[in-house]
Amino acid sequence: MHEVFESRAEAGRQLADRLSAYEGQPGTLVLALPRGGVPVAFEVAMALGQPLDVFTARKIGVPGHEELALGAVATGDVLVLNEQIVAAFHVTPAERDRRVRLAESEVRDAERRFRGDRPAVDVHGSTAIVVDDGIATGATMRAAVMALRAQGARRVVVASPVAAMDSEAELARVADELVVVRTPRQFIAVGAWYRDFTQLEDAEVRALLEQAAARLPEESRHALHRHAHSGGPAV
Repeated sequence: MHEVFESRAEAGRQLADRLSAYEGQPGTLVLALPRGGVPVAFEVAMALGQPLDVFTARKIGVPGHEELALGAVATGDVLVLNEQIVAAFHVTPAERDRRVRLAESEVRDAERRFRGDRPAVDVHGSTAIVVDDGIATGATMRAAVMALRAQGARRVVVASPVAAMDSEAELARVADELVVVRTPRQFIAVGAWYRDFTQLEDAEVRALLEQAAARLPEESRHALHRHAHSGGPAV
C-alpha cells in the first residue's frame, strides 16, 4: 500500500519542510495553480513567511497534437508563443488566434473568480515558487513556467507533493529548481495520493488567499502589486 497524504494541507506542510531554504528570503513569492494547488501553497506560504497568490496558466495545444504546446497564456495578460512549433505544424494564423482567444478567456474568467478586483502580484525579478497539489502530465506547470519567464521572474521553483516520474524529469529541465516530496513508480492519478481529495469551491480559494494576505504587513501588500499595464510580452 502506497503512503498517501491525509489532505492537501498536510501535503503542503511536508512540502514546506523541503523548501525551508526560502523562509524569510526577500523577493520570494508563493504562487498556487488553482484550485487544488491553493491549500498546498497556503501551508507553504505560511511556513516560509512569504506572500501567496494564484497563478492561472493555460497551455495552447497544437491542433491534432494537443499534448504539444504552441504557447501559453497566464495571469497578467501574458502570451508566450513558440513560433517554431507554430511553423513546424503549419498552424494557420486564424486557428492560432482562435486558440489564443479561448485560452485568454479561460484565464480571465478564472482570475475574476479567484482574485476578484485584487491586482496580481508583480513577479518581475522575484523567486517564484509555483505550487500544485500534484503533477500528472505537467502541461499546466510547464505553461506556468513559460509565462513566469516571460514576466521576468529571476528564478522559478516548481514544487509539488507528488509527481509522475516522466513529468518530473521534463520539468527539471525547464525549472531552476524542482522540489517534490514523492515520485512514485506507479503514479495512477493525483487523487490516488490523498485520503481527502475533496474538490475546492471558489469561495474556499478566495478565503485562503484573503487569509494569507491579511498576514502580510500593509506596506508589503502594496509593494507586491504590479502597476497597471496593457499587457505582457509575447515571445
